[in-house]
Amino acid sequence: MNKRAVGPFHINPIGLGCMNICAVYGPPPSFEDAERLLLTALDEGVDFFDTAALYGFGESEKIIGKVLSKHRSRFTLASKCGMQGVDVNGDGKKVRVIDGRPDTIKATCDDSLRRLNTDVIDLYYLHRWDKRVPIEESVGALADLVRAGKIRSIGLSEVSADTLRKAHREHPIAALQTEYSLWTRNPEIAVLKACADLGVAFVSFSPLARKFLCNDLHDIGSLSPTDWRHTSPRFNDEHYPRNLQLLHDYVQIAQELGCTPAQLAIAWVLHQAPHIVTIPGTSRIDHLKDNMGALNLQLSTEVLMRLNQTINQDKVSGQRYNAQASSEVDTEVF
Repeated sequence: MNKRAVGPFHINPIGLGCMNICAVYGPPPSFEDAERLLLTALDEGVDFFDTAALYGFGESEKIIGKVLSKHRSRFTLASKCGMQGVDVNGDGKKVRVIDGRPDTIKATCDDSLRRLNTDVIDLYYLHRWDKRVPIEESVGALADLVRAGKIRSIGLSEVSADTLRKAHREHPIAALQTEYSLWTRNPEIAVLKACADLGVAFVSFSPLARKFLCNDLHDIGSLSPTDWRHTSPRFNDEHYPRNLQLLHDYVQIAQELGCTPAQLAIAWVLHQAPHIVTIPGTSRIDHLKDNMGALNLQLSTEVLMRLNQTINQDKVSGQRYNAQASSEVDTEVF
C-alpha cells in the first residue's frame, strides 16, 4: 500500500469521512452499527478518520472518542472548528453557526478534545472561513493551539487558492479539504495547483458525488425527508433527471474494467495528482469494503480521458450548493 503525505503524516490514500455516522443523509446508524463500521475500517487499513464539531453537533466526535480512543496510535485524527451547533435561543435546540473568532476556535477545540477522548488532534481544520474575521486571525488562533500542543497541524476547508496563500503565510497549512469528484471540478480552477506549489495536501470529500456515482440512487423520492441532498440543486426534480443520463456511459466504463462504479470514482480522484487523498463517507460496511477496493485499480491514460469526457463541469446540471450554502464557502466557481 503506497502511503501519501498529509502534513507530517503518511496515510492510506483512502480515509473515512465520519459525517455519515450521524444524521445528515437521513436517520443515523445505531451506535452498535457505527462501532462496527469504525472498527472494520481500522481492520481494512483505514488510518485517517475525518470528523467535525458540526457533525451531529458533536455526536460524530463522541462516537469516535468512545470507539477509537483505545486504538489512537493506529490512525491520524482530523476534526474541524469554525462551524458548530450553538443554542442561540436558550431553548436547547442547536443551530449551525459559522464563527471563526480566536476565542471560539480555542473553546471549540477544548470541547472536541473532550468528546474525542484524546490529548491532541493531528489535523485541525477551519471548517468554514468566517468572512467577518480575517483569515490570518483565525489561523493565528490555530497556530496558538499548535504551540499549546492541542493540535499537530492546521487545515482549511472550502477556501480559494488566494485565501490558502494568505493563511499559509501566517502559519504552514498541512491540508486543504473541499469537494472533488468527476462531477465537481472546481478545485481544478486554482486550488489543486496552489496546494502542489505550497506542499499542501489536498483532501477530497464526496468523491462519490454524494452517492450519485455509485449508480444506486435513481429515485430521489426515496431519500429521507431530512436528507441533506434535498437542499442541493443537483438533486432536485429539474436537474437530477438530466444528471442521471450521464451514468449510462460511466457505468459501461466500470463494467469494462471489472470494477464497481464507486471504485472507479474514487480511483479517478486518486489518479489526478500524488498530493491528493480522499475521504469517502458511508454508514455501511459493505460500501466501506467496496470503496477500499479502489486502491487496486489502475486507470490508463485512455480511460482517464474517457471519464473526463463522460462527466465534467460542462455536462453536470445544477450548482453543487444552494444560494445560502454557496454564500458560506470561498471556493472558485466556473
